[in-house]
Amino acid sequence: MNPAPHSTPVLAPTAPPLPPEQRHSPIVPAPTARLPWLSRLWYNVAYWAMWTTFTLAYSFRRRGWHHIPRTGPVLIIANHQSMLDPILVGLASRRYLSFLARHTLFQQLLLGPLIRSLNAIPIDRSFGKEGIQTVLHALETGHAVVMFPEGERTHSGEVQPLKAGVSLLIRRVRCPIVPVGIAGAYAAWNRFRRWPRLAPLFVPPTDATLAVSIGPPLDPLRYLNMSRTQMLEELRQAIIEQVQKAQRLRRQ
Repeated sequence: MNPAPHSTPVLAPTAPPLPPEQRHSPIVPAPTARLPWLSRLWYNVAYWAMWTTFTLAYSFRRRGWHHIPRTGPVLIIANHQSMLDPILVGLASRRYLSFLARHTLFQQLLLGPLIRSLNAIPIDRSFGKEGIQTVLHALETGHAVVMFPEGERTHSGEVQPLKAGVSLLIRRVRCPIVPVGIAGAYAAWNRFRRWPRLAPLFVPPTDATLAVSIGPPLDPLRYLNMSRTQMLEELRQAIIEQVQKAQRLRRQ
């Protein structure tokens, strides 16, 4: 789980000059965030416990983990099917991740301390100015930040339109943007189910087997001059492409 000694450049080497009003924006170069040793120990214990659980209980598979840079800031965008999604993205990564979570979750008696201990970052669901600044600060300090740009769990299993506020963040980001697709989590535990369904490894597979696909990093500079509509749709399609790959990867 420790970062590799080499670093990955955050800006494309042939990047065009930025407009004057955006030259102050983050984020190059930036350090790689290093957690305190006790936090790393707890994260590793949770990681391997969840890896074992999800492999046995859900036939979990992953692909593309090498696409997440081992050092420096990274913005990871994923579809949102289930309460299981943060765990699944975490299991698909080789580095410590920070997750955006609805601020009301931090007020829950047991869940709040748990997600806080695993690097969750509180944010308002509307993803306004304060939320954007929260993400930028995390990236400036070298974190790999996971967000679910749909803003809520899908109602149908399909990838919903992305929140408009996401475009404001993308225009200010100067680090790799990594699309991630999750498959099977909607069948396993969607927003309408009270309890999750299992898909154990040693029984015939069901539609609740789980897989995650991680795509190549996207250059944020390509989105600088796009309209908001085009930008959000391109990002949505990048996520959908990975969802389709994850679907084919699932044990079926």
